[in-house]
Amino acid sequence: MNIELIQLPKIEDVRGNISVIEKNVLPYSIKRVYYLYDVPSSAQRGGHAHKEQLEFLIPISGSFDVVLKDGKETRLVTLNKPDKGLLIKTNVWRELENFSSGAVCLVIASGEYDEDDYIRDFNEFLTHQSE
Repeated sequence: MNIELIQLPKIEDVRGNISVIEKNVLPYSIKRVYYLYDVPSSAQRGGHAHKEQLEFLIPISGSFDVVLKDGKETRLVTLNKPDKGLLIKTNVWRELENFSSGAVCLVIASGEYDEDDYIRDFNEFLTHQSE
């Protein structure tokens, strides 16, 4: 599957830890950053794939599950450590669910928002995968 778990550099200190994203931590230049918060535990986010854009998801606070599908297999990744993120590359369907109370999901994207890059219908996604 076109995903990768990335351990972020971590500077440990008794006053609190710091994780840094710079230089070659991500395989792309950062074009957009956004975050999801106050998501009810019963809600689901995502429900799409990207044709070109890559996204790196980090659980800044709390935890959530990411259900990933490539048309052949399905994987569930639980994100719950702010120094470990999930890089979702192109043509991977993603659904975010099971948000803990106070969870914050930071997304670092390789592109600016472009509606034409989204595949929002799962059947269309499956057709796109078989092309």
